[in-house]
Amino acid sequence: MSEPRTISIVVADDHPVVRTGFATLLDAQPGFTVAGTAEDGAGAVRVCAELSPDVVLMDVRMPGMDGIEATRRIVASGPGRTRVLILTTFDLDEYVYDALRAGAGGFLLKDVTAERLFDAVRVVADGDALLAPAVTRRLIDEFALLKPRSGSLPATTLDVLTPRERQVLRLVADGLSNAEVAARLVVTEETVKTHVSRVLTKLALRDRTQAVIIAYETGLVVPGSKE
Repeated sequence: MSEPRTISIVVADDHPVVRTGFATLLDAQPGFTVAGTAEDGAGAVRVCAELSPDVVLMDVRMPGMDGIEATRRIVASGPGRTRVLILTTFDLDEYVYDALRAGAGGFLLKDVTAERLFDAVRVVADGDALLAPAVTRRLIDEFALLKPRSGSLPATTLDVLTPRERQVLRLVADGLSNAEVAARLVVTEETVKTHVSRVLTKLALRDRTQAVIIAYETGLVVPGSKE
């Protein structure tokens, strides 16, 4: 059997106590290694370029280059090796939506339990989006209503999808888990996973989070509406 891989991590936060605390906690966990830390967004971009970690824990509000711009640059710099996990003080921080649009794989509250933090790092490192279905609906509804529509995408963006793929995307954006989508469409969960994978490939999206956002920005799902 092959040895389980070690997940390399960078912690970016402008508060030394927070930065050191997260780094120490993660580095002591089997299967994790903290490759480096950064005190601002520019530092995070630089360290990630040098070390190519699997995951970077990114604070949003930092002096100089903030976590959103840093996330955007890290995501744009490579073929998706480094995944970004946003740290925020409030679960509906006004910057979270922008961070997810910039390519973050998910977000966590800074008062998260140790076990939840460890699980989150593993989930994001594996390439999955860290947004529970219930959180997905609440988060995107809140911010889709607040953000200006100037950056919205044309509905024709989704023309590459089959009717079934559009249906799956709509249900995912509506906050349903894969199991719930499977039950709704009377198909297997594996079939749903295949449809989601095809949606991501066709739309050149990184993960499920990005798929939810594009569903709102093309008007496939309307904020606050129910199927």
